[in-house]
Amino acid sequence: MTATRTPSTHQGFALALISAAAFGTAGSFGKSLLDTGWSPVAAVAARVAIGSLVLAFPAVLVMRGRWHTLRRGWSSVLLFGVFGVGVAQVAFYQAVQHIPVGVALMLEYLGILLVVLWLWVRHGQRPRTLTWVGIALAVAGLALVLDVFGVGSISIVGVLWGMLAAVGLAAYFIVSADDSHDVPPLAIATGGLMLGTVALAVAGWVGLAAWEWNTAAVRLAGTVVPFWVSLLGMGVAAAAISYGLGVIATRAIGSKMASFFGLTEVLFAVLFAWLLLGQLPGLIQLLGGAVILTGVVAVKLDEEPATVVDVSDEMSPVTDITECGTPVTALASE
Repeated sequence: MTATRTPSTHQGFALALISAAAFGTAGSFGKSLLDTGWSPVAAVAARVAIGSLVLAFPAVLVMRGRWHTLRRGWSSVLLFGVFGVGVAQVAFYQAVQHIPVGVALMLEYLGILLVVLWLWVRHGQRPRTLTWVGIALAVAGLALVLDVFGVGSISIVGVLWGMLAAVGLAAYFIVSADDSHDVPPLAIATGGLMLGTVALAVAGWVGLAAWEWNTAAVRLAGTVVPFWVSLLGMGVAAAAISYGLGVIATRAIGSKMASFFGLTEVLFAVLFAWLLLGQLPGLIQLLGGAVILTGVVAVKLDEEPATVVDVSDEMSPVTDITECGTPVTALASE
């Protein structure tokens, strides 16, 4: 059997940031398509379909000798695809039909609170003070970045769709962190994207969401480019890289920490909107970004410290044995 190495915690944090940055490109690439008449769900379906194709070959490679793990892990792949990809995307775009995008995003990212509550109820990981402080700071910072305070009346239907998107986002992090079935993270991401593509296509087919697309040229970074440039950008960066590395990172650092790191996606989205669409961030958005990062730091500080084991006493028997003529290297080889 070919074993897959789990990244260290520090590597997990790095991968989580890269994943968030890749996710952050989705808005800019997607907007260039929406401006030419693409419907949101059609654009997202194309994005995850391309992402699943990009990941297919490496996923097959990591599954060599591990196909049997799907007997226990198939439900995780199904949940990831249906909820983490399909429900999260469809619910979000249904929400923005009724409420402003900023409010919809804020509701979706309340999924981090659902992750914390799930870990408390299901695994007994009761959140401590710094975690609650981190949640409050993260939500406040998100509100500043998305400028939700200038919004007038809010549609209840839109709020309900936004909360359903939060459930999908929470499922993404919870399922990604589950390693009880030994299915490699890359296989979870690939299978989930494939199932998510089917779910989005069905949503369009039954009329739950509009399904419109075309081949008109798009505008990126002030330049007119073929539509497939945006599609490839979304498929490779905002699907293959973001989901693939996101699941690997979550497996390494846990669902709670990964969900808070996921908030940086909003900051990266603002950055890419500036670079690709010329939409300059305001001072209030920069302030909100600083508050979000403060919340992430608070949650990180609240993580359980690693247990330090004093091995000096445990080494004394080895020393005794060594003194009796048995080399330490021989014991290690055993």
